[in-house]
Amino acid sequence: MQDFVVLTGIIIKSEPIGEYDRRVVLLTKEKGKIAVFAKGSRRPGNRLMAPTNPFSFGQFRLFAGRTSYNMSEAEISNYFEDLRADFIGAYYGMYFLEICDYYTRENNDEMGMLKLLYQSLRALASNRFDNRLVRCVFEIKAIVLNGEFPGIESSDVLGESTIYAITYILKTPVERLFSFDVKPEVLGELIRFCKKICHRTFDKEFKSLEILENIE
Repeated sequence: MQDFVVLTGIIIKSEPIGEYDRRVVLLTKEKGKIAVFAKGSRRPGNRLMAPTNPFSFGQFRLFAGRTSYNMSEAEISNYFEDLRADFIGAYYGMYFLEICDYYTRENNDEMGMLKLLYQSLRALASNRFDNRLVRCVFEIKAIVLNGEFPGIESSDVLGESTIYAITYILKTPVERLFSFDVKPEVLGELIRFCKKICHRTFDKEFKSLEILENIE
């Protein structure tokens, strides 16, 4: 008799395997980042076809194989369909997924990153915020959660309002992050600040970011 485990999480990566299968990467509340095989999920009409797409958030029923987990069922509570339909917004979302894949590890406590990802995707999908502001908030908080925030230096030459916004992002719980807006000049300073700290922090190129920079 197979032992099953039910995990809450979100699909951050999905790739085809063989003719009909998929390998997905889940960022979960219980086990951090894990790889899962979804057999037959690329067959038309298969019950796992939709749940194994990126952005799918919900509960996933898995069983352990010899070398990896396999997906048996999924109950999705949010597909982020509005975000998928927004061409530019979807690429922002894919960029966030790539950063989560870069930072997170198997069997680590990744609750903070999971919450940040979910709330950031909700902010993108709501259309209440400038996508560029959502990106700045996500980048700063992701770097903070992973202990790599370099601080604000005198050479950054930031206005008082920008420093206040950064401080708010640093200190505010993820659940309340997306409760403010900024003026265009503050957003411009935030974007320049984030570009600098991301260049220092990340040692890889993100494909979705390259596409974003070419279409915006």
